[in-house]
Amino acid sequence: MITISKQQARQFILSKQGLIGEYRFKGKDGAYDYVRQAGCIQYDPVDVCGKNAELTLQSRVKGFKKSMLQELLYVDRKLIDYADKELSIWPTEDWPYFSPYRERSLELGRSFDGLEELKTQAREYIDENGPVSSDLLPMEGEIYWHSSMHWSGNWHKKSAAARSVLEQLYTDGELIIHHKKGSRKFYDLTKKYLPESILDAENPCVDEESFICWRVLRRIGAVGLLWDKNSTALLGININAEMRKKILQRLMNEGKICPVMVEGLKTTFYYLFSDAALMKQVIEGSADLKPRMSFIAPLDPLMWDKSLILSLWNFQYSWEIYTPAVKRKYGYYTLPILFGEQFVGRIEAIPDRKNKILCVKGLWWEQGIRKTKKLDAALQRTLRAFAKFNDCVFEEGKNRSISV
Repeated sequence: MITISKQQARQFILSKQGLIGEYRFKGKDGAYDYVRQAGCIQYDPVDVCGKNAELTLQSRVKGFKKSMLQELLYVDRKLIDYADKELSIWPTEDWPYFSPYRERSLELGRSFDGLEELKTQAREYIDENGPVSSDLLPMEGEIYWHSSMHWSGNWHKKSAAARSVLEQLYTDGELIIHHKKGSRKFYDLTKKYLPESILDAENPCVDEESFICWRVLRRIGAVGLLWDKNSTALLGININAEMRKKILQRLMNEGKICPVMVEGLKTTFYYLFSDAALMKQVIEGSADLKPRMSFIAPLDPLMWDKSLILSLWNFQYSWEIYTPAVKRKYGYYTLPILFGEQFVGRIEAIPDRKNKILCVKGLWWEQGIRKTKKLDAALQRTLRAFAKFNDCVFEEGKNRSISV
């Protein structure tokens, strides 16, 4: 087993994720390639300066526009909205792997008297009228239903019948999200949009353990280096400490992952065997480490395990969107600032959509960061690009900026 320094661990993760060096991901094809590499990116409907999935892509895909993700989802159908790590976006080609989700949803649905009749009614209406949202489906009343995929835990929720039935058909796999207007979802029949070769494909995983192996492998690939600890990077996977060790050992035995130690840390880390060449480049000092500055999404794969970030970067980040205003240390929608190999600060940059100006409401540099001309030039470039991403402009001195 090899041992690397914390700096090399940081370099490896950032290189793997495409956040350092020359851009590896470019345009719409690059956005798709990155999602395939990550396995999934988390979806969150809050749009302060771009939704989380869009922010994830803008930080590492050169020339990314929000319309590119919409096209990949609802025109090209190369990506799909569905559960994975909470609500997520993942490659449509992975549909067969998630058959256990759909089978579980169908099984749970059968336990509700009268639900099949309502599902038939919804199917027939959509087949005749096309895409529909819960407020347009003519179905009255309220029902209590058992959550299957979209919320954690097992509990009952009272909801409008139309919404409940559409969500049930969606988790069953019979409906797909046709498009969204804001956070409102419009559903249509899945069979209209996904080819039979995908819909009828058998699950490549022969059992539950194989499915967990596949998912853990994807999460390791998404983060780059993942340790043998209880990790929020594995959220959504039915796994405990004993199973995690068993899965990691199996993946090693199958030659799919490699172990590595990081100086100063006692826990074993793992990376994909397919990334062995990149690890060698990092160790030899030949990896492309040209510094770039990026604003990182709150639920970015890089931030999935905040304990890992704290251990490797000594950077502590908390998403304060749900923190009461009086208790916030930074801002409502503050993004980490990555520059080269370091987290150098945090920023709350909010577009004034009426005047089409990007406003910097807060800027906090990390302790010990020197404010050099190089750092300021990188910040100005990144702010201009971030403004363009949000369909506005950034003008220094006219943005009501606050520097802390």
